[in-house]
Amino acid sequence: MKAKNNRILKDKTFDKSRWIQMPRDVIAGHDALLQLPNVITDLGITGPLLLLSGNISMQTVGSKVLSLLEGREVISAIVGEINYEEIGRIEDLARDAGIVMIIAVGGGRVIDTAKVVSYNLDIQFISVPTAASHDGIASSRASVMTEDGNVSVAAHPPLAIVADTGIIAGAPHRLMAAGYADMVANYTAVLDWDLSKTKTGEQVSEYAMTLSMITAELMVENADKIKAFDENAAWIVVKALFASGVAMSIAGSSRPASGGEHKFAHMIERLVPGKVLHGEACGVGTIISMIMHGGDWQKIRNSLRTIGAPTTPKELGVSDEIVIEAIIRAKEIRPERYTIFDEEITQDRAACLVAQLYKE
Repeated sequence: MKAKNNRILKDKTFDKSRWIQMPRDVIAGHDALLQLPNVITDLGITGPLLLLSGNISMQTVGSKVLSLLEGREVISAIVGEINYEEIGRIEDLARDAGIVMIIAVGGGRVIDTAKVVSYNLDIQFISVPTAASHDGIASSRASVMTEDGNVSVAAHPPLAIVADTGIIAGAPHRLMAAGYADMVANYTAVLDWDLSKTKTGEQVSEYAMTLSMITAELMVENADKIKAFDENAAWIVVKALFASGVAMSIAGSSRPASGGEHKFAHMIERLVPGKVLHGEACGVGTIISMIMHGGDWQKIRNSLRTIGAPTTPKELGVSDEIVIEAIIRAKEIRPERYTIFDEEITQDRAACLVAQLYKE
């Protein structure tokens, strides 16, 4: 064959890239809060700091933080509901004071507010969780309340995390149980991600998927150890929350920890605002999702029962009808993210799924 008939193709240059953001310092364990000044020093932070907290957490843990940071320039603010108006108020406060870093002391509402404000102002924040109620303490996503219900927005993960297991263990057990349920949801989130790969060609990260599944397994295998006001239980849940956050950072999205069960949970929150905890709704959604996937949903239900998390609409505090509607309408949440809830689900099918939740 003559050379002129040959097609010589130049190898395409590999040009794939990704920016992975993860916490630089993670301090967790007994009396970890005492290390906060050292963390700030290690990060090389100098200048005005903004302490954000809730009403109750400011009086308890927030006051301890102010004492630990005596000698530094710190202003404090109470965070109300997490909505765009409140976010704007905190942004104005931080901008006017020349804040160089935010310290978020509290639960998901406080940490998510800090996450969005720091992202918008291009400054960093430190996450100091007072409860392990969901994986937001380490993730790059925030849930913001709007007129149409809660929406998930992109932000960046904390530059550092200081998780005092003594403080977290002292929070109501319901909050830790909700955090546990949010971790178990990783099971079906990964299944949905893989389903989307088949259905839509969406790219997946095997590393992120594997880490996410390990996190879910860690929760289920240790369900009998998640006891109220137990610091060892707090340690187990906090480790899983960190791992889930890292999985999301590797993936560059919340995909490894948020699938159809989260869309279901957000729809429940939209239908009955303030009625349920996010993690609790995710737990029930995970059981429903696993039933649809044809997996071992009884294993998930049993683990949730062991730690005292809701497994039925009645235990969740909502009607069967609300859950049926949430199953059918879950696809309205983040329609660009394909999950098993985005497949055709009739009223009868949804009713059967709810009825199965009550079966032994």
